[in-house]
Amino acid sequence: MLKTLTYLAILALLGGGIYFFILRKTDNPYGAKEAGFNIKDTGNIGKIFIAAATGDAITVERKPTGWVLNGKYKPLPGTLDMLMNTLVTQVPLYPVTKNAHDNAIKLLASDGIKVELYDRAGAKMCAFYVGGTSVNNTGTNMLMEGASTPYVVQTPAFTGDLTPRYPIDIANWRDRTVFNIPGNDIKSISVQYDFKPINSYTVSRAGSGYEVKIDPSLTGSLGPLNTGRAGAYINYFTNINCEGFLNGLDSMNSIIKNTKKMSTVDIETMNGTHHKADIYWMPINKRSKNRLTANEDVPDDYDADRLFAIINNDADTVQVQTLTFKKLLRKSYEFYQQDAARPSNQPQGPNPKYPQMPKQEVEQKKGK
Repeated sequence: MLKTLTYLAILALLGGGIYFFILRKTDNPYGAKEAGFNIKDTGNIGKIFIAAATGDAITVERKPTGWVLNGKYKPLPGTLDMLMNTLVTQVPLYPVTKNAHDNAIKLLASDGIKVELYDRAGAKMCAFYVGGTSVNNTGTNMLMEGASTPYVVQTPAFTGDLTPRYPIDIANWRDRTVFNIPGNDIKSISVQYDFKPINSYTVSRAGSGYEVKIDPSLTGSLGPLNTGRAGAYINYFTNINCEGFLNGLDSMNSIIKNTKKMSTVDIETMNGTHHKADIYWMPINKRSKNRLTANEDVPDDYDADRLFAIINNDADTVQVQTLTFKKLLRKSYEFYQQDAARPSNQPQGPNPKYPQMPKQEVEQKKGK
């Protein structure tokens, strides 16, 4: 019984310690000046500046239209949300021990990341340095600007380095949207194929309906326009994202230069602006699935799952998934095919809002 009571007392003390140091976020036992790493209300933040000892830096500012990265880009929501959540939940666990103090200061000075937070009026809220894991790998060493003692900081239910939550690389910060245009804002969509021009087409609004221009040699062998498909297609261009940016890679220019262009997608909006993506094949590599299984829609020298794209007025090169772009890169004759009837045990007729386009495995003879 005595042993049991002893164990219960120890557990109670441990539980209290965990509550005090981790879960009790509203109070900082060390004071904001020495360890004010926690921001209770991130809604007051108007600007975030993060800089590395290498000279790399990013600035995220709150504008009337939303957050802006480095004065011109839209930040990736996931990265911004992760940072804000970290600022709310991170708390100082304890001061760095005397034995580890000097080394922690040295690493913070040489490899640390400086974080400055400003309120909506432009006044500095706080500034601190983030730099590497603690000696026992249970937290992250941080130092308030002007303080002499670094602290081990952590968030609840996480053990490890918080430094990656303060990214410096702009590629980790930039929003990865390629197209996000509501159908009501689209005037026309042009898809031109370099490798099989006969599959090219332009979908445009025509009064209250649509028209689809295709190669004249196909019109005599096709039926009437499937207006349901045209109407559905024009709604496909929302939330189309890339996997990541390839800017700054030394070999990228030469790769694009020596790679065949697949297609160009050009969207004209109702106000006359254009959003274009030049899409290139990605050379086949050791991870390409079609090294073993050929894909009839993809030349053997190129990857079947990923593509390169040049976007934002030729300013950015990105990597995209074929799966994401497949619904955008249709074939001209598909707009003139009628939808197959549904089985008798299912509601008949296509969904009037999003009728299904056919699979792309079958190539029309004239397009081969």
